[in-house]
Amino acid sequence: MSLMSQQFPVTDPTPIFEHFRGVHATELLTIAVAHLGVCGTLARSPLEPAALQQRLQLADRPFTVLLTALRAMGLVTKTAGGPFELTPLAYEHLVPGGAFDVSGYVGLAAENPSVLGMFERLRTNRPYGAEAKSDEGTAFIFKEGSTSAMEQEASARRLTLSLAGRAKNVAPHLARQLELHDCGFLLDVGGGTGIYSYALLKKHPELRAIIMDGAEVLKVAAECAAEWGVADRVEFMEGDMFRDPFPPGLDAVLLSNVLHDWDVPQCAELVNKAADALRPGGQVLIHDVYLHDDLNGPLPIALYSASLFSLTEGRAYSAAECRTWLTAAGLVPEPIRPTLVHCGVLSGRKRKL
Repeated sequence: MSLMSQQFPVTDPTPIFEHFRGVHATELLTIAVAHLGVCGTLARSPLEPAALQQRLQLADRPFTVLLTALRAMGLVTKTAGGPFELTPLAYEHLVPGGAFDVSGYVGLAAENPSVLGMFERLRTNRPYGAEAKSDEGTAFIFKEGSTSAMEQEASARRLTLSLAGRAKNVAPHLARQLELHDCGFLLDVGGGTGIYSYALLKKHPELRAIIMDGAEVLKVAAECAAEWGVADRVEFMEGDMFRDPFPPGLDAVLLSNVLHDWDVPQCAELVNKAADALRPGGQVLIHDVYLHDDLNGPLPIALYSASLFSLTEGRAYSAAECRTWLTAAGLVPEPIRPTLVHCGVLSGRKRKL
């Protein structure tokens, strides 16, 4: 079936993604109960975030991933500016020695290889494949000085086409939400197959796109551009999004499912770099999933955040975090417009002179 044989999916694939990522609920719950003793610790006394983080000996990123999930599960709560504390559910059923304690049952999964693997990544704050002994390298990120599977022809093709499974469902919804009739050039940073841009090109005949990614990924992107019938309006730019300059005077920069691969400093750097490349009136388009602003869910995104944490150097972010980066870059954030599979697009527009 051609990628363009059907404009929109008839059914919503979101539940499939939720079931697929649900394994991380087991991993994080088991780690919190059996390996880190979170419930026993908080049962003795509520703790301020810094004190709990120190007690668990976790870096900022893994601490945020774990506590966001526990809050989304309804096990830990926190008021604005207040300490972390157990909910009644966790206090009754997950504190060791309680009359209705089930922590031993949860602990049956403590030695499960996937639990141990996630625990190791939480402790080290390093994604799968980043270990010095690994020959495979990281799966989804390019980073100077480390090996990436996206630099090898076979693995780059397989991973890029796998990620296209979500993109070809979501891209038509992204195009429906965006009006880019005043845009001439769009830069798609880390664009992969380029499908998100191709959907926008199909809607806007006057638009041209530049897909920026690694050499092996761009081979796949060129094939997809031909299949979508937009190859005459696409340029392919091999480059490192951090090291190499963006073309100046752009009308739009698309960061679709890119920021969640990187930690906070790198996200701010990319947004600022994108903003600098815009003409006045241009916009940065952050297309991604979004946690609640107070980082207490929703659960499907908290579990996706665990998946991202495990495979990349990032996690899921809240709209508030993204708005902070946009504002710091001199852009004016606009409301999020939902697409599909928990995604939405958050635009930041550069003021006109």
